[in-house]
Amino acid sequence: MELKDHPTGPESKFDEDKCREKAKQNAEKIGELQVRLYAEEKQSLLVVFQGMDAAGKDGAIKKVFIDVNPMGCHVVCFKKPTPKEYAHDFLWRVHQHTPPYGMIHVFNRSHYEDIVVPTVLNIYDKKFINKRFDQINDFESMLEENDTHVLKFFLHVSKDQQKERLEERMNVRSKYWKHKDADWEVRDRWDDYLDIYDKVFKKCDKVPWHIIPSDKNWYKEMLVSEIVLKKLEEMDPQYPDLITNMKPT
Repeated sequence: MELKDHPTGPESKFDEDKCREKAKQNAEKIGELQVRLYAEEKQSLLVVFQGMDAAGKDGAIKKVFIDVNPMGCHVVCFKKPTPKEYAHDFLWRVHQHTPPYGMIHVFNRSHYEDIVVPTVLNIYDKKFINKRFDQINDFESMLEENDTHVLKFFLHVSKDQQKERLEERMNVRSKYWKHKDADWEVRDRWDDYLDIYDKVFKKCDKVPWHIIPSDKNWYKEMLVSEIVLKKLEEMDPQYPDLITNMKPT
């Protein structure tokens, strides 16, 4: 199924209040498991968010990880590579931000930007980009094999909903800071971006993608929190045993 055929909103059977309550409960459980993960220090979790502009990546991160201790979580935002980053292989800047054991790291955009943007802007030829697909698969497999579990989310928003959110950034003072003229230029290439994302989902699928309908934030946050919670439960981190040579007095 291609992105254009995926829903961007919830089915009518979902109730907003119930979804909000479920997301809140999930966030609390995620916080409890994160403490155990931090204490255990034997595995880690990397959560990757991709999506078109105004898909709600910032909001999802805030809501899903609201009960996580800041000591055990780190968010990294990937923007246009710096000259220093351009001087290395494209995964160099990414690898140094992967989580050490005991940590949850969240990528707001990620290594996939180095496939999506260059393809749409026709910066590199197809053969060059195809190598990156393979390198990403190897990279993510290597992380998984070394006990860094990877979750990948694409927040799927409709073009109409995106327009509404971009306009809100121009009309609501508290959201002025989010506005970028470049977001409207990217919007003009909407179909091109969806096409390359379809290829990404097919070619970089060793670690599966989760396509999240994102027109309604309450539904998006409930779905993402469900998946993150399930992964942490599967990881099943445990508090370590007491190790001491001291004798009680």
